[in-house]
Amino acid sequence: MKFTLSWLKEHLDTDATLAEISAQLTALGLEVEGIENPAEKLAPFRIAEVLTAEKHPDADKLQVLSVNTGSGAPVQVVCGAPNARAGMKGVFAPEGSYVPGTDMTLKPTKIRGVASSGMMVSERELELSEEHDGIIDLDRDAPVGELFSDYAGLDDPVIEIGITPNRQDALGVYGIARDLAAAGMGTLRSGVVETVPGAFPCPIDIRTDDTSGCPALHGRVVRGVKNGPSPAWLQRRLAAIGQKPIDALVDITNYIMFDRGRPLHVYDLARLDGALVARRAKPGEEVEALNDKSYKLDETMTVLADDAGAHDIGGIMGGARTGVGPETTDVVIECAYFDPVATGRTGRKLNLNSDARARFERGVDPAFLTAGLALATRMIQQICGGEASEIVEAGRAPTAAKIVHYDPALCARLSGVDITEDEQAESLAKLGFDVDRASPWAVTVPSWRRDVDGAPDLVEEVVRIHGIDNVPSTPLPRAEGVARPTATAEQLTERRVRRAMAARGLDEAVSWSFISEQEAAAFGGGVHVLANPISTDLGVMQPSTLPGLLSAAKANIDRGGSGARLFELARRYLPDGERSTVGVVMAGLSREADWRAGGEAGFDVFDAKAEALAALGAAGAPVEKLQVVRGAADWYHPGRSGRIQLGPKKLLSEFGELHPRIAKAFGLRGRVAVCEIYLDALPPVKAKRARAAFTPPALQAVTRDFAFLVDRDVATADLVRACANADRKLIAGARLFDLFAGAGVPEGKVSVAVRVTMQPGEASFTDDEIGALSAKVVAAAAKAVDAELRE
Repeated sequence: MKFTLSWLKEHLDTDATLAEISAQLTALGLEVEGIENPAEKLAPFRIAEVLTAEKHPDADKLQVLSVNTGSGAPVQVVCGAPNARAGMKGVFAPEGSYVPGTDMTLKPTKIRGVASSGMMVSERELELSEEHDGIIDLDRDAPVGELFSDYAGLDDPVIEIGITPNRQDALGVYGIARDLAAAGMGTLRSGVVETVPGAFPCPIDIRTDDTSGCPALHGRVVRGVKNGPSPAWLQRRLAAIGQKPIDALVDITNYIMFDRGRPLHVYDLARLDGALVARRAKPGEEVEALNDKSYKLDETMTVLADDAGAHDIGGIMGGARTGVGPETTDVVIECAYFDPVATGRTGRKLNLNSDARARFERGVDPAFLTAGLALATRMIQQICGGEASEIVEAGRAPTAAKIVHYDPALCARLSGVDITEDEQAESLAKLGFDVDRASPWAVTVPSWRRDVDGAPDLVEEVVRIHGIDNVPSTPLPRAEGVARPTATAEQLTERRVRRAMAARGLDEAVSWSFISEQEAAAFGGGVHVLANPISTDLGVMQPSTLPGLLSAAKANIDRGGSGARLFELARRYLPDGERSTVGVVMAGLSREADWRAGGEAGFDVFDAKAEALAALGAAGAPVEKLQVVRGAADWYHPGRSGRIQLGPKKLLSEFGELHPRIAKAFGLRGRVAVCEIYLDALPPVKAKRARAAFTPPALQAVTRDFAFLVDRDVATADLVRACANADRKLIAGARLFDLFAGAGVPEGKVSVAVRVTMQPGEASFTDDEIGALSAKVVAAAAKAVDAELRE
């Protein structure tokens, strides 16, 4: 939400400085996100007078101007503006100044052989409007040499604040002023709106046939208006907050929306065909909105329609067919109350955002319908003229008073701040609450505070006005003795895994827990659909940690990264609940081309397997007992993936290369290595109070290499495990170090080389003992996978 300081002071009588107001806004929970002073970017530009204007010797459309800038001798400027003439006053940009509208810094130059120092600028070049037909033409009494920003009143700071979803009342400058006044920053000026009596019956039928989506629809006709550009003050105010001025009628409704938080709409009466009706859309009905896009509607959406069909999307955006223009002479002003839930649902379905939707879906003030209509009527008559009809009020807004019973002692219990009853009552009254100090208090909630439901909400309001910065910082009492650990076993496991993955060179990512339906479908489908998603692309709780990581990897590679190695500790949301999971994605290049290492390389299934085993080891899983088996979920490459299990049924991880179809859907090229480690499936790890003593073997280990012939479809992990388990006491480990198929190897077979490490205990091995151990290894391999020792 943006507004200017002068705009705020129209509603708040205060002598506070900009810094004081900014600090108080943040203290009230309306966090200031930025302050922009337009005068800073306009500082180089000064009022200047054109002394002479001569035709350029070599260009028909250029003139050579002699310009008095108010400092020193006149300067020569070559200008192509058709309205440049001797005696006029405009705005001069000297050499070295930055012109924001052109993104250009002025330098000394020659134009068609004639020297030009600086330039005379247009409104578009100063980003004041889209006007670029000529240079700025000021009044004759404009003081030469004065800063243009001071003369034009463009030194008004623009304040931007962040609005939390519950504070619709702060989406209007008047509501912000109310908060500041309640905090003692000044006095709130009266916001009472005088009614505008009607001079004739309303010539159009106005009604609501959808009382759930549009409970109330008020309107009236103003005839004989003259539409055109809005006054300069109104254009400047809207432009300052980033709104493009359109014309007087549209600018008035936009101004009231930002000033009082009340969206309105104006229709060209001549373009309406029959009555103005709020109703449900018909299935497949289309509306061409004011953003020049067409939207297909369904029967759950509220529209404004006439006899010819729907023309506006209720509470979100007007339609092009009935919009006003320069030729408009008679208008219908519409002031409605649209249901917040229905408005939000429609906006999400259509993926359509607007300033009106932001207010209606939070809940605008239902008691400000008549006053909002009167405010718009008065402004239109003041700026565009015209005569107003009587008001038509269709339906009824939900204006029933909400009363909250409140015990002022609750404030100290919930907040820890002792605020007197008188101060609490005064703060609530300044915010618009009606306080009956019976026992307990009966507090009537104002119509513009839809978010206040119970007594704790009143405590929040009281403490907010009292000042969050006045809440004492009190440490919790510390128990006697040595503090006990507070982290759970699951938290400790996650810490170990996080540190291990980071130590291996992976970058930790934090992604959304919700994804789109299409992304969820690629990973088994999402079963938990959000009733109120923040956008249509984030509507399903993730069934896998991989989609968010894949999107992050794509974003990194798109921005010039050669590769991405990401991991995340997150949750999968499955039909039976949440599951703690580690996700890993490796995409792009694992190694760039190097004259020593060779050409560039990507990631593969073995990279994924290594990360999965490393994470399991850090989590405390018995890695030496784990089994690696074929097969994984459908989103893995069927021939380059696997599962890690503890026993036949305990699945701890899936790893492999991403299916090419999924990689393509996420816009990733080449092989993408991924894995997920299911922390919830890990067996309990007994807490150890201290590390085991380091006791290295006293005798040197002995290694022996074995080359086995096995069938091609044999899992080499089974062979390696069999070799390692041939003698659990004397064999310290086994690993695969070579795989060969080709000349000398029978058809259908593959040669697998395994290195076995034998560790003596009390005495060094004799040759016979080594031979006996080797025989055990060969026998175990033959029994497990029908392996033959290769000769």
